[in-house]
Amino acid sequence: MTVDSTQEAPSVPPQQKSLGTTAARNLASTTKSAPQMQEITSRWLLRMLPWVETKGGVYRVNRRLTFTVGDGRVEFIQDGADVRVIPRELGELAPLQGFDDVDVLTALADRCVQREFRAGETLVERGTPADRLHLIAHGRVGQHTVGSYGDEVTLDVLADGDRFGDDALLDEDAQWEQTATAETSGTLLTLSRADFASVLSSAPNLRDHIEEYKSRSERRQNHRGEAEIAMSAGHTGEQELPGAFVDYEEKPREYELSVAQTILRIHTRVADLYNGPMNQTKEQLRLTIEALRERQEHELVNNREFGLLHNADFKQRFQTHAGPPSPDDLDELLCRRRGSKFFLAHPKTIAAIGREFNARGLYPDHVDLGGQQVPAWRGVPILPCNKIPITQEKTSSILCMRTGEENQGVIGLHQTGLPEEYEPGLSVRFMGLNEQAITSYLVSTYYSAAILVPDAVGVLENVQIARWPS
Repeated sequence: MTVDSTQEAPSVPPQQKSLGTTAARNLASTTKSAPQMQEITSRWLLRMLPWVETKGGVYRVNRRLTFTVGDGRVEFIQDGADVRVIPRELGELAPLQGFDDVDVLTALADRCVQREFRAGETLVERGTPADRLHLIAHGRVGQHTVGSYGDEVTLDVLADGDRFGDDALLDEDAQWEQTATAETSGTLLTLSRADFASVLSSAPNLRDHIEEYKSRSERRQNHRGEAEIAMSAGHTGEQELPGAFVDYEEKPREYELSVAQTILRIHTRVADLYNGPMNQTKEQLRLTIEALRERQEHELVNNREFGLLHNADFKQRFQTHAGPPSPDDLDELLCRRRGSKFFLAHPKTIAAIGREFNARGLYPDHVDLGGQQVPAWRGVPILPCNKIPITQEKTSSILCMRTGEENQGVIGLHQTGLPEEYEPGLSVRFMGLNEQAITSYLVSTYYSAAILVPDAVGVLENVQIARWPS
């Protein structure tokens, strides 16, 4: 069979760029409703956040850098989804206790590599070479080994601020004596022996400190890797107390306004001929703005740079006691902050809360919020937000927050007075006509959110919403 090479390929219709006349006529005849849109939600987060005017497009949050030296735990600084260890906190490591050269500690902190892990992941395997230190910024890690009778024994459960692998920095023959398995998803920082050796080779004072540390062989370490504190009992006189100091953050967090934009296109024939009784441009613009506001709320929850889920402090993240959301879990969220304004949860999570409460014979209260009755726990409203993700394992998160600058809470950031402003913080700019007689409008909204102090937001993580009470 021969093929005619001169035969033309079937034409592909051009992609539609604006509303067609057939659809436009639906607004120009019969008794009708305004165009409807399923994507529109209550957007409680946008309604509840106090919005702060942000001139210059940047909002700086100045905080006191507070950390305790000698408490055995390592503390971190969060910048969006990025995490870095506070350099002086490396002094919690047994080999570095008492070493106070900030420049060298900063060089070590800069070499720590961030790593995300997921629930069930094996982080280290018993009997394998140990060549790096692990600092747990967030999450739960179980340490297991083989017991005397061949069964698996849990040695410890590590969480935020803990670490393992101190000896791996100095001992080239070190091996892992236990298996470390992630019980939840989380974040850790690792410092390899090679990176530690690189800094050590260029810092004479650190080498002297490490040699002195090695020479103190009589000093034992506790199970946290710290040098044990020598003490005596029954003595008299004054006892020196451990101290703490407070410093300011050298690099305050700055929030730049983010943007959501789209170009609305309307054919002049539609705007001219089918503009009554409903204004086509107005209706198209209304639905476009609704979609932008939905995206704005999604970003305030999920954006890695400023979203609440990614920016909640690790110390303000909790795990449920048994999986489903119980009254005890909500109490845990409430007790960690003052002046909690509201809970925020996916509608399916709120349904799971109701099931758990009903199974215990409890019924959430209702409070009036702007003329609308909403469920509440201990007087704090529980508001829906379908932007909070649900995992494939049917788990989600519940947020609890305090709001307002005066309360050192969560605030929304925007800038008003924009050129051709249509709504506060949202502008609609005419972009002209093209050769196809299509009118274009640039629709833009600028926004962000800031957590003024860490305890302004708490997150209950890994909330099981698919389990029904028995």
